[in-house]
Amino acid sequence: MRSAEDVAELSYELLSAVKRDEQSETYLSRIADLDESSLAALDTDESAAKAFWINLYNAAVQYTLDRDPSVYGNRRRFFRRDRISVAGSRLSLDDIEHGVLRSSKWKYGLGYLPRPFPSGFERSHRLSEVDPRLHFALNCGAESCPPIVAYTAGRLDEELETSTRSFLDGAARYEPEANEVTVSRLFLYYRGDFGGRQGIYSFLEMYGVIGEGERPRVRYDAYDWTVHTRKFRTART
Repeated sequence: MRSAEDVAELSYELLSAVKRDEQSETYLSRIADLDESSLAALDTDESAAKAFWINLYNAAVQYTLDRDPSVYGNRRRFFRRDRISVAGSRLSLDDIEHGVLRSSKWKYGLGYLPRPFPSGFERSHRLSEVDPRLHFALNCGAESCPPIVAYTAGRLDEELETSTRSFLDGAARYEPEANEVTVSRLFLYYRGDFGGRQGIYSFLEMYGVIGEGERPRVRYDAYDWTVHTRKFRTART
């Protein structure tokens, strides 16, 4: 049985191998062969679990697109088809993002509706609640996605804060004179994950995009779904 941090490190090593285009299959096999007790260790360590599943998602996206970028032409199939094995279970990208990381939220429910028919695996290993910062950590292969970082269990909160601030610094624009703030469409796609309209305002306040108590009109940038692979930035600092 591996510790939760050891399991999280496996996905870190996988993503690092994908970045270097080296020995990915070795780590894919180790993750596929994890025993249930090792995977269950993640269920008691939320930071390790988030790091594991975020890295795994990003690795699976890049590994798939590196081998055949054309599969992105049918995005529905790209996200729904099984892409990776974890402890003997085959999972799709949607299973990881919406089933495990978003705690069984429906992909098209704006963050308010439950995901229909969660599997037994999903019910066993999904996170207890949604951390909205994950939306600035997951890279689905599109131009508008955030850069890819390999996350660690021990520094996860710090690393997610850095990724969130960095993304908002580049993607959010506040114009006080026009009383308008423009943000990524991720805030609309996952509105409920942020706590609705008031939650979005609070989130933008927290990260210094708008001032405390300011309530400008919110506009959402169009999402550019053009494929953009290997959008990595430095993993550890």
